[in-house]
Amino acid sequence: MSADAVSTGPLWAAMYHSITDSTDDPYRVTVSPARLDRQLRWLRRRGLTGVSMERLLTARAKGRAAGLVGLTFDDGYADFLTNAVPLLHRYEFTATVYVLPGRLGGTNAWDTPGPSKPLLTEDGIREAAAAGMEVGSHGLRHTDLTEADDTLLGEETRGSREALSAIIRKEVSGFCYPYGTVDERAIAAVRNAGYRYAVGISPGPLTGLFALPRVHIGQEDTAPRLFLKRALHGRRREPVPYAPYGPAPVEAATAREGGAP
Repeated sequence: MSADAVSTGPLWAAMYHSITDSTDDPYRVTVSPARLDRQLRWLRRRGLTGVSMERLLTARAKGRAAGLVGLTFDDGYADFLTNAVPLLHRYEFTATVYVLPGRLGGTNAWDTPGPSKPLLTEDGIREAAAAGMEVGSHGLRHTDLTEADDTLLGEETRGSREALSAIIRKEVSGFCYPYGTVDERAIAAVRNAGYRYAVGISPGPLTGLFALPRVHIGQEDTAPRLFLKRALHGRRREPVPYAPYGPAPVEAATAREGGAP
């Protein structure tokens, strides 16, 4: 049996959003710093290490992913830098933050009604990268890719990767589907844009390196709930087919060099 035919259980990746104290949270996207501290401590006490998705996938390709948990933060809220990064450093963890280069220094205008929260600026994104965090793309403006026309789809995938790479001055490996919505057309666009992987939420039969499942972590997730979520994760989501984790797809690299039509 070839390596591509081998399947393993779903990688365990936690999905966070905003890290701040808030009583107004209609979309359940806010976790207080105190709660995050306890959740990270829960991982550490069980011998688990929080890492970026890039590190998790690299380790998995080498057969060394045991004990690693992917930590991801969607939307690129400014509070990731001020509230999450210090806690991640406390436990010697890393994480991936998925940002919106088309909304630099803006707000989460797509979450209405709901509290308006500031997003990372260009300098903030650089600071996150300098702090040892992986910076990935969440598209340009938080657009549902399954509803985008071809032009917009290209802007949200290839355009956001180019803009973000210019900000952090390195290649961007990861993409996060806004709203977690994904279809085959969106996957193809992400692959062709040169990303090495992409994350969703529960992509079902589309699960793979370019549609990785994650589990939502919220304010109410105490130790018992975390235990259950981890235990049930492999039953609730499709197995992730093995795929080598390496350079960007050949067709994407060729297109960047002007060799594709």
